[in-house]
Order: sequence, then C-alpha cells, then structure tokens
Amino acid sequence: MSDNEDIRDGMSCKELVELVTEYLDKVLSASDRARFDAHMQTCQGCTDYLEQMRLTLRLSGRLEEDSIEPEARDALLNTFRNWKNRSG
Repeated sequence: MSDNEDIRDGMSCKELVELVTEYLDKVLSASDRARFDAHMQTCQGCTDYLEQMRLTLRLSGRLEEDSIEPEARDALLNTFRNWKNRSG
C-alpha cells in the first residue's frame, strides 16, 4: 500500500483497509464499491492486501460471533477498538 494519506480515485489506502471486510462481505454501497474498485485498479499494494485477506479467510474459515465465548468476543472487540483509536 502506498502512504496512508495517498488518495487514489477518491479513496485512501487507509479507508480501503477499513472497508475491506464490508467489501468481501458484499455489503458496501454501490458508490463505495465503485470507489474501492477504482482504487484497486491503481494501487498494487492494496490489491496485494486484498488478496492476502482472501487467502487468510480461505485458510482460517470464518469466525461467527455466536461461535465464541462472550469474554473472548469482548476481548477481540476491545483489541480492535484500541487498534483503530491508535491508528486513527
């Protein structure tokens, strides 16, 4: 990925990373999907990142919220909140 502040076709690499799960789950709005796809056409780093995410999902399967203990779910949510706050 390029510099997090680099904006290509209306989307930064940082924004793409934040939306990748929604993209893979096919729940992005049409306009966000178009911006995502346009960014992917011009950013090899983000293209590589998306492929790594796809590979990770294939190898590890999907973790459903109901399949983990509430304490583990809460710990994961706190970890991601803290990571987002630090990187934001």
